[in-house]
Amino acid sequence: MNIVKVKNYDEMSNKACQVLVDRMNKVNNPVLGLATGSTPEGLYKELIKTSRKGDVSFKHTTTFNLDEYIGLSKSNANSYHYYMKNHLFQYIDVNMDNVHVPKGDVLDIKKECQEYEKSIRSHGNIDLQILGLGANGHIGFNEPGTSFNSRTHIVDLAESTRQANARFFDSYNDVPEQAITMGIETILESKEIIVLVSGNKKAEALSRLVNGKISEDFPASVLKEHIHVTVIADEAALSAM
Repeated sequence: MNIVKVKNYDEMSNKACQVLVDRMNKVNNPVLGLATGSTPEGLYKELIKTSRKGDVSFKHTTTFNLDEYIGLSKSNANSYHYYMKNHLFQYIDVNMDNVHVPKGDVLDIKKECQEYEKSIRSHGNIDLQILGLGANGHIGFNEPGTSFNSRTHIVDLAESTRQANARFFDSYNDVPEQAITMGIETILESKEIIVLVSGNKKAEALSRLVNGKISEDFPASVLKEHIHVTVIADEAALSAM
């Protein structure tokens, strides 16, 4: 696991953009794994600027998002479909037919999990996966206790995760209790993984990731077993190291 130390959030976002663009420009048809939440917003802003300068194109890129809330439609402002369109997709030259986000409002969620898994595999798995780090160690929406062998599945969201995401909703009670998420084994099949960590609130989790034992009680710890993981963390996130 490679740790890249940066000064602040903006530098983290810029560095992540540089790495991602470098990888994209070395692959003919890159397959990207994308994350949501506040952490990657800066990265997406940098990607938009880089795309507009002509330094990278998404025309031949396929994307797979980590997760989606169950029960929210694509048009819901709190859905991750909406998030990705609002923060990235509508500003770049990506072919929307090559964009994949789990459907959280279908009748058969289990079938959706299976189809999503098949689609990832049919594209040869993910070349570069972007991850955030949950305060409780979750990656994607894989909460503590999730099997390291899990594939794309339905998950009950931990109270701490719902509380952390409540700022995006009108109230805590509006935060969905379940989500569909890429499984841990699915994530580990990515050829390269970048973990973005920023702020004092993530310091304890980052310290545990780097210094703690590998355990399903802290899902992110399994990343130590991957051969190509880079953590880009700012000074605040590294303050507990």
